Amino acid sequence: MGAGDLNGFLGLALDNVTQLVILASLLIGVFGFPSDLVLGRMVPGTAFGVLVGDLAYTWLALRLARRTGRADVTAMPFGIDTPTLFAMVFGVLGPVMLVTRDPVLAWKVGMGATIAIGVAKILLAFVGDVARRVVPRAALLGSIAGVAILLIAFLPMLKILRDPLVGVVALGVLLLALLGGVRMPLGLPGAFAAVLAGAAIFWSRAAYGAGPWPTLATPTLALAIPWPTLAWADALPATLPYLSIALPFALVTIIGGIDNTESAAAAGDEYRARDMLLVEAGATVLAGLCGGVVQNTPYIGHPAYKAMGARAGYTLATGLVIGVGAATGVLSLVVAVLPEAAIAPILVFIGLEITAQAFHASPARHGAAVAVTFVPVAAAVVLIQTGGLLSALGQSASALAGESAAAHEALRVLGNGFILTSVLWGWIVVTLVERQLAVTAALFATASVATLFGVIHSPLTSGALFVPWAAASPVPAALAGAYGMLAGVAWLAAAGRAHRARISA
Repeated sequence: MGAGDLNGFLGLALDNVTQLVILASLLIGVFGFPSDLVLGRMVPGTAFGVLVGDLAYTWLALRLARRTGRADVTAMPFGIDTPTLFAMVFGVLGPVMLVTRDPVLAWKVGMGATIAIGVAKILLAFVGDVARRVVPRAALLGSIAGVAILLIAFLPMLKILRDPLVGVVALGVLLLALLGGVRMPLGLPGAFAAVLAGAAIFWSRAAYGAGPWPTLATPTLALAIPWPTLAWADALPATLPYLSIALPFALVTIIGGIDNTESAAAAGDEYRARDMLLVEAGATVLAGLCGGVVQNTPYIGHPAYKAMGARAGYTLATGLVIGVGAATGVLSLVVAVLPEAAIAPILVFIGLEITAQAFHASPARHGAAVAVTFVPVAAAVVLIQTGGLLSALGQSASALAGESAAAHEALRVLGNGFILTSVLWGWIVVTLVERQLAVTAALFATASVATLFGVIHSPLTSGALFVPWAAASPVPAALAGAYGMLAGVAWLAAAGRAHRARISA
């Protein structure tokens, strides 16, 4: 492995280790999952998907090098998908845990959702390019941007302010390096330098008795081999309500995989898109079958890895280190050593970058479409926070009455199925801007049907699906009726425009 592969390995491996540390920290520290379940089953299974995908991408790079006779072929970077991580934690695993207080059931639901994402990606691998042309970027990227700014950036910012000496300093170092272009000592990567600075402050303060010692997890080295399991199968009924949150991320990563393959081709490495997509789909299914709860995806940045001289060795090394490290318990040591406030700035930066990308990559006239996608995500964030507060007070939403109960139901209706709602709302606004009123009508009709069955706007605390004649609240029928009326209005407007166009012709 040459210097370029070493540099590529440090960047890609640190990225994936950070994702796994964040996953463990959120599940254990925020939602109270048992550390042995998280570090012994969820993390090793998720890491197994990284191992499989990186090994496959390494092989594809070596095959391309043999076929072309070139020695400078760079493997596609691969790892854990950041937006999906937060959607799964805050939209699936956390809510199931809050509602049922059963961590094993929540894990099974997470596995089932991950397997469903993988199966959907296998199907989308053959039609993903069509979906990429049909669904506007403002709707897809906007929904992810809402997750980015409100879940990935906002919630970690609260952790930073709970320990500002560690968190604010680490955030400042990160921004100086990644936005300000300041070179870190010894040429350390900005993210690594920020975490190192925060951890150094945390441990120095603790050593002098001026701060707390971590209580998140006890560092232990123990084998945690990610064996396949069918434990998820008996939780399928509980999994169904959460598919409307999870499945849109399958489409997002498939489209992202196509974009990344095109980016690699522009840099000189022409992979076949379907190969790259089927690898990420298969790795995601295997991760879910082995206990993983987050999907995998090819990363943005192939040209950057190529420019630093990385070839096929860096993905091989990353896969082995991530897969073996999680299976041997090394990650539990990392989780115990790194304070949350030192990791959180990375999330804030990621959230800002993803949000900025949604606006930059979409036409300026679609700015309102991107912005409207944030609204359902905001409701989901408020639901998460209020749920935690009510739980801490020993109360539940059912204890609310009057205006408080009505306000909470409105939040629940807006927040349940928030990813799909965001995509539909953003897409509708794009069609309005582009005067595609017939498509607007079709999307309003789709939203109406989805609401009738609870795919979006479910009034149930669990977000469960239901049949229209057995809804637990009159709100879905009223909201579906509103969507239906808007579909009719849009259709009439489209018909009127078409009629006027024929007359003028």
